[in-house]
Amino acid sequence: MTGFVDSTAFNYEQGQRARKLFAAVVLAALDDAIADDKKYGNGPEQIARWARSRDGREVLSCAGIDPNERVVKGLMEFVSKGIRTSVALSREESERRHAIENELGEAA
Repeated sequence: MTGFVDSTAFNYEQGQRARKLFAAVVLAALDDAIADDKKYGNGPEQIARWARSRDGREVLSCAGIDPNERVVKGLMEFVSKGIRTSVALSREESERRHAIENELGEAA
């Protein structure tokens, strides 16, 4: 019985590692689209084309993201903001956004 539990836990951990790997691919695709947007001005269209492609849908699914049109619009919006994923995921950026939201909430 303990062998079954151990193998189930191992398989779950393997799945989580694979999901993180595919999530990293999604973040890299976002960074590439942001770079395209700054250089050519077509970043949101590039990420939308990728997310709607067969490979893009497969990568999003493997990353645990449902590849629907709402997600595509969210990816396009993220790229249009032009903030690199490493910056957007940092603690400093998160604290800065919360401070701005609090200031806007107090002003209203």
